[in-house]
Formats: sequence, C-alpha cells, structure tokens
Amino acid sequence: MFRNRPVRALPPRRAVPASGGFGESDNLGAPLHTRVPGPVDRSGSRAESSIVDSAVYRDGRRTTSPATLADALNHLPDDGSMAWIGMYRPSDTQLHEAAEQFGFHELAVEDAIVAHQRPKLERYGDTLFVVLRAARYVDESERVDFGELHVFVGPTFVLTVRHSESPDLSAVRSRMEHDPELLRRGPEAVLYAILDAVVDGYAPVVAGLQNDIDEIETEVFSGDPKVSRRIYELSREVIEFQRAAKPLLAVLSGLSAGFGKYRIDEELQKYLRDVTDHATAVVEQVDGFRQLLGNILTVNATLVSQMQNEEMRNLTRASYTQNEEIKKVSAWAAILFAPTLIGTVYGMNFDHMPELHWVGGYPFALLMMVITCCSLFGIFRRRGWL
Repeated sequence: MFRNRPVRALPPRRAVPASGGFGESDNLGAPLHTRVPGPVDRSGSRAESSIVDSAVYRDGRRTTSPATLADALNHLPDDGSMAWIGMYRPSDTQLHEAAEQFGFHELAVEDAIVAHQRPKLERYGDTLFVVLRAARYVDESERVDFGELHVFVGPTFVLTVRHSESPDLSAVRSRMEHDPELLRRGPEAVLYAILDAVVDGYAPVVAGLQNDIDEIETEVFSGDPKVSRRIYELSREVIEFQRAAKPLLAVLSGLSAGFGKYRIDEELQKYLRDVTDHATAVVEQVDGFRQLLGNILTVNATLVSQMQNEEMRNLTRASYTQNEEIKKVSAWAAILFAPTLIGTVYGMNFDHMPELHWVGGYPFALLMMVITCCSLFGIFRRRGWL
C-alpha cells in the first residue's frame, strides 16, 4: 500500500519559454508535448464546478459526499477512509487548485493540463499518475471515438480527470459501490477497476473493426471503386487504436513490477493479471488487424491493376477491330477511285483529246477500269486488308 504523507502545496510553476513551451517526455517514449492554455472558466475558478461526483468511503461503503475538495480532505482521518473524486474537463485554474489541495507534482499537473498524452505510468513519491486512452465504437458513423483519462492515486484518495465522454466512470463507481469487499481494498482497487473498464471498453471496438474489415473484404472483391479510401481511413483508426492500447501493456507491467515493493494486496494482483491478459489479447488482435489491412490494400491494388489491364486489353481489341474496318473501307475506296479517275479523265469535253474519236475507246476504258480494280483487289487481299 502507499505510505501516508501530509498534503503539501504545489511548487511554483516554471515560466513557459517563448520558443516552444514547457514539455516533458514520458518514460514510454512518448513525444514531447507543448503546454497549451486550458479552457477559460467564466463561471469562477473553484474546482468544485468541474466535479461530477465526490465521495468518501470507509470499509468499502460511502460515508459522505463532500461538496468541496477541502471537505473531502477533512473527512480523511487516519482510519482507513478513502476519497474518490471525479472531475470532468477542468480548466487550468481548477486543476491547479485541486493540485494544491492534494499536493500533486508539477510535472503530473502539466501533463494533465496538456492532455493528448500516450498511456503511461509515473510515480511521484507516494502518488501515482496514470494516463489512459479509452475507446468506443460509434455504430452510426462506423468510426472509433477516443477519450483520455488521467488518474491520480494517493495513499487515501483517487482523483480522476476526464477530458472526454468516455470512459463512463459512473458505471465503474456503481460497480465498486456494489462490491464493498473490493472497494475496501483501497485506492489501488479503484485504479484497477478503472483499468478493467478501459480494457473491457476495447472489446466492442475490436468487434466493430472486425466487422468493418469483413465488409471491406467483400467490397474489394466486388470491385467497389470507393473501397481504397475506406481501407485508408480504417487503417488510420486501427493505428490510433494501437497507439491507445499497446502502451497500456507497459503501464500494467509497471504496476506488476511494484507488487512486492509496495505490498499490493494478493487479490488485487490477480485482478491486475486478468486485466493484463485481456489487454494483451486486444493488442494482438489490433496487430493482426493492421497486418490484415495491409494485405487487403495490396490485394486491392492488384485487383485494380488487373481491372485496368483488362480495360486496356478491351480498348486495344476495340482499336484493332476499328483499324481492320478502316483498312477495308480504305481498300474499297482505293479500288473505286481507280475507275472513277479514268472515267473522269475521259469524260472531259475537250476537242483535242487522245482516243476521243477512237472506235475502241469505250471498251478500252472499261477494260482499264476492270484491270485496275482487279489489280488493287489482289494487292489488298494479299496484304489482308480485304
């Protein structure tokens, strides 16, 4: 379990450099994040305005629902009580007010304000800071909606900061309150229940993605021209889902590594191992989806290439047929041109033309036309034009 310690004030915040802002890289290799200002709280700076639920538990049962953070801390005597406070999209000022009440480390607060973090686990003294990425499948639009959750776990409290609608922590709280035996195991039990809810929320996403992939496979072999765009969009969703689920294994591994050092309850150890098994299965399935989509994209490119080749063959065949017809027309035109030329010459009305008054001129002209036409017909036939 965690060691109790007195609440301390938050250290003064460092100035934000003008060249890029304050950033901190997490221990899982996440990129640096630049701090951006939080939303402006126009209704007042009190953190209570962002609290969606607050409760103090003793022996696994809710004893009170304090309205303020100070009240929650006042109801935490050294008798095994635990506070669980849920905040939804707090402003910069509200989060710093909560940090001062509970004594959070400055770096953890900065990460919680920045958001858009990768899943990670950080330990600051006796306080854990956990970043989780929830996901849910939206049937109406056939897309995956991602959410972010920050969890501060101390010796006698759990503070959750949601930046999106998912995950639904009210369901987690209801489940825990209906299981006092699990809830009395302390803040670690709440953390593991949240982890379990996040991982269980991945199952419908996996099923939805599998269904989308099945539909895409059908569209690929049906020759739908729009399938390439859908493959690309689904690949991006799978990659984003992979970024949310895969780092979670390192978070769970980090928690497992602290079993002995922090004397975690044996039952909670079993609970965490079960969550790890489910998360591992999800990550393996997502890895398979990414490879499968890559193969589908390759197959689609091959099919598109085959279709284009078939179209080119059809065009070539049509062009060849057209050329053959043009040859025939041209050959007959040439054959008909020869007698027309002879008839045109001898049809001129000049007084002094050779053979104009010759008795055999007419049969001779006809013979020349026949010989010329037969010669041209033989030549074109020999070349395959006729």
